[in-house]
Amino acid sequence: MSAADPNQASMPLVEHLKELRDRLLRSIIAIAVIFVGLYFFSGEMYMILVEPLRAILPQDENSALIATGVASPFLVPLKLALVMSVLVAMPYLLHQLWGFIAPALYQREKLLAVPLFISSVLLFYAGVVFVYFVVLPLIFGFFTHAGPSGIQIMPDISNVLDFCLKMFFSFGIAFEIPIATFLFIRTGLVSSKKLASIRPYIFLGCFVVGMLLTPPDIISQSILAIPMYALFELGLLMSRFIPKKSTD
Repeated sequence: MSAADPNQASMPLVEHLKELRDRLLRSIIAIAVIFVGLYFFSGEMYMILVEPLRAILPQDENSALIATGVASPFLVPLKLALVMSVLVAMPYLLHQLWGFIAPALYQREKLLAVPLFISSVLLFYAGVVFVYFVVLPLIFGFFTHAGPSGIQIMPDISNVLDFCLKMFFSFGIAFEIPIATFLFIRTGLVSSKKLASIRPYIFLGCFVVGMLLTPPDIISQSILAIPMYALFELGLLMSRFIPKKSTD
């Protein structure tokens, strides 16, 4: 087992709690500052968010986005600005988290954790971008054309926002599969050979997850399932380049 870094002096519990408090406070301030800046553009951001849906809706007065709640025109942009503030501040939030846990890590673990943190942020953002440009147009197209003829399509702005955020976070988390696969192998919880031997079950599981998170058609399910499985294979590939943690 590797020795701890001799330059890292042990800190009392009170000092750890103070540092945690300071880092949480800095994180909240960062989110608040970004929120103030984004709120003034929350209306424009919402219209950009729902553009994949607006592009599909029939261009007539009987098909439009509506607000069924009295406070929805105010609360929906507020909620969007808050969520976007967290997403924009994510690198800084992870930096604060890294600064808190780094002193407790061995030097070898530090060298491994930095690229994992960076990769996790980039993969999450990649999942969000994939949803906006690929998934939402296909899903909205399916929903707007799957209903009976003669039905007026008038989506509620709050429901649309909740649906989009659900898809963003679902795909963002799903895109973390390479990191999860790598860590499972790296920590010795499971071997790469074992994961490789159950590929058929993982492939099936990806389609089950796709079925639960997307509309009930094979195209939409494949849009999520195939990238998930490809990311799983990427995690297996990553695990081959760094030796597993020693158990001695």
